[in-house]
Amino acid sequence: MLSIKFIRENTELVKKSLAKRKDDEKISWVDEVISIDGQWRVLKQEVDSLRHKRNVLTEEVTNLKKQGKDISQKVSEAKQIPEKIKNAEEKLERLKSKIDFKLMRIPNVLHESVPYGADHSGNVEIKKVGKVPKIKFELKPHGEIAEALHVADFTRAAKTAGAGFNYLKGDLALLDLSLQRFAIDFLIKKGYTLISPPFMMNKKAYEGVTDLADFENVMYKIDGEDLYMIATSEHPMVAMHMNEVLDEKDLPMKFCGVSSCFRREIGSRGVDTKGLFRMHQFNKVEQVILCKPEDSWKFHDELQKNSETMIKQLGLPFRVVNICTGDIGIVAAKKYDIEAWFPRTNNYLEVGSNSNCTSYQAVRLNIRYQKGEEREYVHTLNNTGIATSRIMVSILENYQQKDGSVKVPTALQKYMNGKKVISL
Repeated sequence: MLSIKFIRENTELVKKSLAKRKDDEKISWVDEVISIDGQWRVLKQEVDSLRHKRNVLTEEVTNLKKQGKDISQKVSEAKQIPEKIKNAEEKLERLKSKIDFKLMRIPNVLHESVPYGADHSGNVEIKKVGKVPKIKFELKPHGEIAEALHVADFTRAAKTAGAGFNYLKGDLALLDLSLQRFAIDFLIKKGYTLISPPFMMNKKAYEGVTDLADFENVMYKIDGEDLYMIATSEHPMVAMHMNEVLDEKDLPMKFCGVSSCFRREIGSRGVDTKGLFRMHQFNKVEQVILCKPEDSWKFHDELQKNSETMIKQLGLPFRVVNICTGDIGIVAAKKYDIEAWFPRTNNYLEVGSNSNCTSYQAVRLNIRYQKGEEREYVHTLNNTGIATSRIMVSILENYQQKDGSVKVPTALQKYMNGKKVISL
């Protein structure tokens, strides 16, 4: 979230960003938050004065006792103070709750390069990479080809878990693992620390990293526990340093997370009943960086280059789009999507996102670093390394052969025990 200090000092910037988002309601919230914060600060001074007065009276009573003088008036005054402090503190807490409610829902300040758009149709293409293949035969749906090759079973997965799940078998299960190892090895060589995170998080930690609406639409809640299944390893990796003050010399921190991801995917798009593109459970290698504020845009470019290089090495055509105001969500200040080519639908579809969240998550999680005598919030960035399911769909389509077999991209063959073709 945006800190109240930032909003006080950058009121017009925050309002300008909200205007770009066409979020008139939140624009009015800015003035409300500043007004309530003013009341809170005045009352806080009163509480501090009462505490000081209580300490002074305690000392005066002690001195009067030593002198054998009458203490009744001072004791009477002192007895009234605890109730006054209690009432004031309760009011302080109510004011803080009002402030926090709005702060948690005011979106991040957008970078000036974010294009305006009402929805995803307003996203702006930055570039295209790779040649779209000319396929001279009719492609089979990726789910059909996977079942024909006996490397996936969607029917039995639906029987045991429901729609949006699958059994990967044989070479497709190995391809999934190969994509993970490919991305892990690539990022480790770039200096990223491999993290295998918890697959569950408590609500306090989760509120620090995501839009609160995700609790209703995305996350799975564990009944009877203060735990949620993770939607991406980004979340536990960023939350790992919650309520910590980091050493400046330890920044940047670069992480490569590998995990299964769990998403309810409530919405009009739903989940695939027989396929791998949109599921409740999938595997992903994620990139996360915690850094000093002045370095975050440099690392945003680095993360983008990492993902583009991996997709190139897999031989998949793709494009990069700058996500517009109507599609970016509240956490990121700027986001790029990489969209791979899917020849069966003759379209580019999203396979990964690269977000600079500036200090938005760090303020929520209270992650700061020591900068001389001062403490400043870090910036957090995240980018998909490889989301294996969607990349596998693109491979099953782009590398599909007329006889129903599927070639293995050269970069993955060493992880596939030298296998070059998936076939019966």
